[in-house]
Amino acid sequence: MDMEIKKEGKFEFVEVGQGPVMIILHGLFGALSNFREVVGHFSQNYTTVIPLMPIYQLPLLDTNVKRLTRHIEDFIKHKGYEKVTLLGNSLGGHVGLIYTAQQPEMVEHLILTGSSGLYENAFGGSYPRKSDYDFIKSRVEYTFYDPQTATKALVDEVFEIVNNKAKAIRIISLAKSAIRHNMASELPNMNVPVCLIWGKNDTITPPEVAEEFHKLLPDSDLFWIDQCGHAPMMERPHDFNNTLQSWLESRKG
Repeated sequence: MDMEIKKEGKFEFVEVGQGPVMIILHGLFGALSNFREVVGHFSQNYTTVIPLMPIYQLPLLDTNVKRLTRHIEDFIKHKGYEKVTLLGNSLGGHVGLIYTAQQPEMVEHLILTGSSGLYENAFGGSYPRKSDYDFIKSRVEYTFYDPQTATKALVDEVFEIVNNKAKAIRIISLAKSAIRHNMASELPNMNVPVCLIWGKNDTITPPEVAEEFHKLLPDSDLFWIDQCGHAPMMERPHDFNNTLQSWLESRKG
């Protein structure tokens, strides 16, 4: 399936399919390939869009979740989308939550999987020792229930990021801003339909985080995927896609 990156002005994005717009929001280490199965499935009925968030391009003092949300807001305005379904993993879920809190009239549905916004245990509680490849490999594997999901290409990508000083410092800045921006007080006011799809074995945003989201969000449904970690759309794409497809169909007016 074609995942060609398109450019329009300051925006870079993937756009595949036709129909209602589904915007996929990636995480800190979210390669586009993480969502290949999601795009392949949903582009049959949706315009599936992955905007690349400028995680490494922003000035350091402006590298935070609010600024990334503003980029997504600008992108949606640029494209002229009228109402969208947002799907966010990890940091992408956090950006989706902030956007939804600010622009609820623009959001048809919000799908969160392994989302930050309440709590996350990034890298298992310790920032990676950048020169130690085996340590990086173990931390990436920690993200998944099945460590084999952490391919060499994925480990290599994370290793390159944490060994690039400019990138690493922005990763730290974003992680700290996500921790500071706890959304517990905002969630009860978000009346948009929310689908929570969570790995039962998520060690980054553990199951109790999903349960807290479910409790605080007034219109949410929570689904579990067993033997699955922080990125269900990667580790268990068939289960993830079927769960989301069924939920979207159940929410049709």
